[in-house]
Amino acid sequence: MSSRELVVLGTSSAVPTRHRNHNGYFLRWDDQGFLFDPGEGTQRQMTHAGLSANDVHWLCVTHFHGDHCLGVPGIVQRIARDHVRHPVRAVFPGSGQTYWRRLRHAAVFADTSVIAEHPVSGGLAGVGPLTARRLSHPVESYGYRLQEPAGRSMLPDRLAAHGIRGPEIGELQRTGSVRGVTLDECSVPRPGQSVAFVMDTRLCDAVFELASGVDLLVIEATFLSPEGALAKEYGHLTAYEAGVVAADAGVRRLVLTHFSERYGFADEASFTDEVRRSFDGEVVTARDLMRIPVPRRQTHNPAK
Repeated sequence: MSSRELVVLGTSSAVPTRHRNHNGYFLRWDDQGFLFDPGEGTQRQMTHAGLSANDVHWLCVTHFHGDHCLGVPGIVQRIARDHVRHPVRAVFPGSGQTYWRRLRHAAVFADTSVIAEHPVSGGLAGVGPLTARRLSHPVESYGYRLQEPAGRSMLPDRLAAHGIRGPEIGELQRTGSVRGVTLDECSVPRPGQSVAFVMDTRLCDAVFELASGVDLLVIEATFLSPEGALAKEYGHLTAYEAGVVAADAGVRRLVLTHFSERYGFADEASFTDEVRRSFDGEVVTARDLMRIPVPRRQTHNPAK
């Protein structure tokens, strides 16, 4: 099992279908679990995916339309019922605090103190490793980006050439030099991995900023281009626009989701075709319960 992967829990937009549950996305990131936009049925979808409340460390809501948040009561109550001990950080638009409280306390249950609330506001906000950017939607909506800090990849051939081995490798990484050999001579920069979630929005600067250079972009593609006017009116993207974002931002793996109920599996090729008009990279048309790895970072070795 990959230590960094996306588990797709639901791929429908406002109305679930026989084959697509409401939204829901679980990002496994080493020992942390990020649950984004749990719509109705997310708790059951997690069971199908082999996930439990104990896997959730972050609960992130982009906005308070029902298909993105009506699963919150079940998730919160499951965290309490299963006696989750670790902290769970809840991130959501500050303007929707009233809706958050209603969802968190939607029914009678023994509450839990492990959930810490982190409302975000303004055009740009940061909570821990997450960056939140305000999007263009009829209600306040935020996209999220998870960014790993940059590091360095050690080059075994360079280390061997300088006779550096064992504990000296750790010393070189910590201090920057060993016996007059510098870290730059034995390593190359390694960009940190990154994932962005862009849900309900029109095209705007924040979409491109969130997506810039990411390894994995999970983005709504509610409509095909013939419904472009409807998409703009209701604050959504078409598949073609998602491809434009991916191409402009240099995305490595593009995941399309949040499909209108008017489209079925037979329409998936049309979504891919629209993306291909502008983006020639990897495209995944998401289905419920897919597991999608975050692409590995590849570091160029100048010695080869």
